[in-house]
Amino acid sequence: MNASVIADRRIDAVVIGASAGGVEALMTLLPALPADFAVPVVVVLHLPRQTPSALVEIFSAKCALSVCEAEDKAPIEPGTIYLAPPDYHLLIDKGPCLALSADEAVNYSRPSIDVLFESAADFYGTRLAGIILTGANADGARGLAAIGRAGGATIVQDPQTAYASAMPAAALTQVVPQHLLALDRIVGCLKTLTTAPDNFKE
Repeated sequence: MNASVIADRRIDAVVIGASAGGVEALMTLLPALPADFAVPVVVVLHLPRQTPSALVEIFSAKCALSVCEAEDKAPIEPGTIYLAPPDYHLLIDKGPCLALSADEAVNYSRPSIDVLFESAADFYGTRLAGIILTGANADGARGLAAIGRAGGATIVQDPQTAYASAMPAAALTQVVPQHLLALDRIVGCLKTLTTAPDNFKE
């Protein structure tokens, strides 16, 4: 996809995947989003399956946007950060709304980044931005490739800047992203996502 097409399109949603080191990376990214950030942000972070998550409380105290744990059939609202609950796949369904699934683990993970990204690509197509952050396995690589095939914007954290390089490195084997960025540059990209007319143009 050429830069002019990327620059002209409207982004209606952002999906983010992270694993090892992800809490720290997301603590840099999510609080940087301003209160008027006008699109939903849907996040899969690999978590221990049997442990209740405190991430909503942690991020709510730091973020200007509303933060909530994803619930099955909940409508997706702009300006909201949705976090996948432990031990459930999180998908985007028609509406748009959220959907939870207890299907088998994908890439040894439930929630799986691939599952979220592929369902989001099916629904949003060119109006989606997908971001792969730090992590220690290959989850998300296939899903980011699906976003790229659908014409969405693809962003990968530079593996050299990641706490765990395996996940972004795996993504780079599947897709040539529009942006390969250090974490601090991803923050700037997110801040301008809905306001700058050339937000995905180098």
